[in-house]
Amino acid sequence: MHSSAVFLIEFGAIILGLGLLGRFAGRFQFSPIPLYLLAGLAFGEGGLLPLGTSEEFVAIGAEIGVILLLLMLGLEYTATDLVSNLKTQYPAGLVDAALNALPGAAMALLLGWGPVAAVVLAGVTWISSSGVIAKVLGDLGRLGNRETPVILSILVLEDLSMAVYLPIITALLAGAGLAAGSATLAIALGVAGLVLVVAVRYGRHISRFVSSDDPEKLLLVVLGLTLLVAGVAQQLQVSAAVGAFLVGIALSGEVAEGAHGLLSPLRDLFAAVFFVFFGLHTDPASIPPVLLPALALAVVTAGTKIATGYWAAKRAGISSKGRWRAGGTLVARGEFSIVIAGLAVTSGIEPRLGPLATAYVLILVIVGPLTARYTEPVAALLGGRGKARSADAEPEPELDAAQDRDLVPSPDAPADK
Repeated sequence: MHSSAVFLIEFGAIILGLGLLGRFAGRFQFSPIPLYLLAGLAFGEGGLLPLGTSEEFVAIGAEIGVILLLLMLGLEYTATDLVSNLKTQYPAGLVDAALNALPGAAMALLLGWGPVAAVVLAGVTWISSSGVIAKVLGDLGRLGNRETPVILSILVLEDLSMAVYLPIITALLAGAGLAAGSATLAIALGVAGLVLVVAVRYGRHISRFVSSDDPEKLLLVVLGLTLLVAGVAQQLQVSAAVGAFLVGIALSGEVAEGAHGLLSPLRDLFAAVFFVFFGLHTDPASIPPVLLPALALAVVTAGTKIATGYWAAKRAGISSKGRWRAGGTLVARGEFSIVIAGLAVTSGIEPRLGPLATAYVLILVIVGPLTARYTEPVAALLGGRGKARSADAEPEPELDAAQDRDLVPSPDAPADK
């Protein structure tokens, strides 16, 4: 059979399968992401039906998917929102780094992998998946919730931190000297800072340049600009995801609203392809030998991410329900963790690091959408039982009016967001 025909059959089967899986997930009201990943495992190396011809196209589609996910996140907020959130939430970023990077470093040292592998695994466990979380927030209808800016602030701080971390880890893995590593880091920081300044100061001019009453022209200009900036950012050792996010931040007003409507179907298509691609490159046979340490690391860092989100949301004045939702939403790891592990695998510092990182991310990228949905109801259930037990022991003190309104909103009041 001609290679182009095989490609069309393979890629068509993937898209059709994703559509059916999405329908199945929608019927039972849960995120389709875990099903997309399992589909990737089925079609990947060691799976039931490995792909061949369409794999390169799927890889390109997956990269576009991550870029579109971050662009759509950026469209939700203005440059003023970004600067304000970064100023107020930077302590949460520091807490996030400390609580979630240290377990990964400790695991690598306990396994005897050495300090360089410890720095790598620290990055794997530190960074939440912006792509997965963006998809989950959209699926659960939480983009307008009060805790969502806190979540996005932490994600932005993590993504911007990658502009510093990735050049450092690349230099460590390559054994580069201090001068070469410093030059790479300076370039990365300069590019990230320049894009951020342009987005903040000249966002209105960019929006005016992009604006068009013709949906076709608007779609082409926004998509082309996003891919161009993302590609230049990646070429200069800055994450393509960061570049795409900042393009979204730079666009505002009617342009942002129009672009959001036009790009949503494309985002959903390519985001699904990204999750399948992630599964394609996971050999099921490599998971069992590292499953126990990966599972232990996943349990610990799921708890530390929930604690991070809870603390950050509490600091921002969000009520208890929103705090638990913020913590549960941050659990998923994904694209950045795989990028970091891939650099280590290529350098050959530790052959077991790749399978461990893959198993770890696979666990949390499946568990993440579940914790996003169920952490708050489970916490409320356990809290209710605890209150019931304490009520049997002693009478509960009365709440003042303000506390009562925050914890138990009236039926006419809007839902807690």
